[in-house]
Amino acid sequence: MRASRATNGGMQQPATPPPTPLSAHGATDARRFRGGTRRRLHELPGPQGGESGLTVLLAFGANLLVAVAKSVAALVTGSAAMVAEAAHSWADAGNEVFLVIAHRRGARPADDSHPWGYGRAVYVWSMFAALGLFAAGAAVSVTHGVQSLLEPEEAGSYLVGYLVLGVAFVLEGISFLQSLRQAHAEAGRLERDVLDHVLATSDPTLRAVFFEDAAALAGLVIAAAALLAHQLTGSPVPDAVGSILVGVLLGVVAVVLIRRNMQFIVGQEADPRVRAVALRTLLDMPGVARVTYLRLEYVGPRVLSVVGDVDLAGDERESDVAVRLRALEAELVRSPAVAGAVLSLSAPDEPSLVP
Repeated sequence: MRASRATNGGMQQPATPPPTPLSAHGATDARRFRGGTRRRLHELPGPQGGESGLTVLLAFGANLLVAVAKSVAALVTGSAAMVAEAAHSWADAGNEVFLVIAHRRGARPADDSHPWGYGRAVYVWSMFAALGLFAAGAAVSVTHGVQSLLEPEEAGSYLVGYLVLGVAFVLEGISFLQSLRQAHAEAGRLERDVLDHVLATSDPTLRAVFFEDAAALAGLVIAAAALLAHQLTGSPVPDAVGSILVGVLLGVVAVVLIRRNMQFIVGQEADPRVRAVALRTLLDMPGVARVTYLRLEYVGPRVLSVVGDVDLAGDERESDVAVRLRALEAELVRSPAVAGAVLSLSAPDEPSLVP
């Protein structure tokens, strides 16, 4: 197994001068992904803890206020759909606590035992949040809806329910707009659609808040429709069905989040466009004749490990080649998006990679 040599976590770097800075090779605007492989690795955005932290904290505040309001409304109205929405909001508020922990645990600096940092801890804690959404949100909502079908209860005080749902929609909408704003900015830099980016991003907190808030807004519409149908027909069946639908919606979102977190925990390779940028960066480095192997894997939100085999120009002594490799690794980890790099020599018969 290849061992880490150059990292972005404060480990000792080689004393030899590094190669020519990457910025000398025709850098483009660092805020954009325009130009495809013409962009270089150091221009990729690194961790953006403050932005994700704000998104999570805003979502937590909104969900907590909404959960309290919905719980009161559920007691007053007796609506099954309102009970489901209250369970949904409490589950979301609890999940934000896991996401705050994830954000803090993943931001710990690299050390000797974790030279590439603790970024993967984010995916573990985000997995706990997704499991909580499934258990406390989806399961409770579906169970209560089925019970309401078997043992119907009359609802009342509909105006209170509508008012609470309206206020909740505004608060959830504010939280959703923050996550949408963050996702839209990042998607623009990578030339992706917003939804594609949310699904593909290595930031699980952004993905969780975005989908949970989107599900919350959809759930509010379902709950309002169910409450209105109950009021117009006098039958509790639409209300109970609304509770079940909210539970199914939460279950789908939870499964998506669980699946994506699992993929990043076991090892998610970088987007092909990011790989092309890294390959071009290596090929543009002084002394690199060709690249025969390249593996870019996410080790945290927007943070990659780089492992590769390169063929160096010239015919130097083994000790000099080792120094050149360490210098190249050190140059790679100057990028905020690279946690660590390991480069080895290519075998003569290995085929070359092309961007």
